[in-house]
Amino acid sequence: MKIDAGARSESWPALNFSDWAATASTLHMWTQIVGKIRLTLTPWINHSWHVTLYVTSRGLTTSPIPHGLRTFEIRFDFIDHELRILSSTGGIRILKLRPQSVAQFYAEVMSALEALQLPVRINLSPNEIETAIPFDQDEEHRSYDPEYANRFWRVLVQAERVFTQFRSRFCGKCSPVHFFWGSFDLAVSRFSGRPAPPHPGGVPHLPDAVAREAYSQEVSSLGFWPGNAGMPTPIFYSYAYPEPAGFAEAKVVPAAASYDSKLHEFTLPYEAVRSAESPEEMLLEFAQSAYDAASTLGKWDRAALREEKPSLHSSDQRS
Repeated sequence: MKIDAGARSESWPALNFSDWAATASTLHMWTQIVGKIRLTLTPWINHSWHVTLYVTSRGLTTSPIPHGLRTFEIRFDFIDHELRILSSTGGIRILKLRPQSVAQFYAEVMSALEALQLPVRINLSPNEIETAIPFDQDEEHRSYDPEYANRFWRVLVQAERVFTQFRSRFCGKCSPVHFFWGSFDLAVSRFSGRPAPPHPGGVPHLPDAVAREAYSQEVSSLGFWPGNAGMPTPIFYSYAYPEPAGFAEAKVVPAAASYDSKLHEFTLPYEAVRSAESPEEMLLEFAQSAYDAASTLGKWDRAALREEKPSLHSSDQRS
């Protein structure tokens, strides 16, 4: 679907990492605190699917978290710039998202949970980053630019929408479209149904056993990552594990896509997508061609995994 330039700019906003680097680093840590609350209280689900956050029409949410016989939910709202904690007993606490240190954010969240009689203790060490400052000691990261937090969320909204469309084409095992707070990216993964060789591990501040369980089955993943200080370019990406022979040389479209030998994945700059006449079509083209390369070279049973849409008769439809 082609959209005019004004609507495209609103829905797919500019997101140069250098313009919001400090906010991104702080927000990364805030999402880790909230994600670790879900991790601590939720039963383990394969591939760490029990820890992720989900895109909403206003921000990100944990979805319901069990706490004894009750549940609660933590929601980031990037429109009103609030963190809302809602209990199944009717209790609610609202914290303003504003420039403040990670340590202060951590203290406020834990205090709010205590007030709601939802106490929890989490591991205070951040995951998947090189320099891990314990949350309760992190006074370094303290930025919050509401404009760029909102832009980031708007990109996630569009990516989640297109990723869900791509997910609908597959009838094998497939992940939800979810936000991983460790790596600070949105992803959806398709599985071949076959086991994979043990992952080598080595992810900073992440137990190797977690990485090995996450990659215990053959997978083709599609995602969006906003970049970091070391690689300050927001990208869409697609990779395969294990990477099949010839994957790096595969023809993946559009022309702006390329294989990154350091990341071992195909990447497509976000800027190329947002400036396209139809960002959705370009992103779907990238997603499909990268999956085609991974599944064909990996000898997946592609016919068995293709979704067949049911025909809807008039008697099946509701007015």
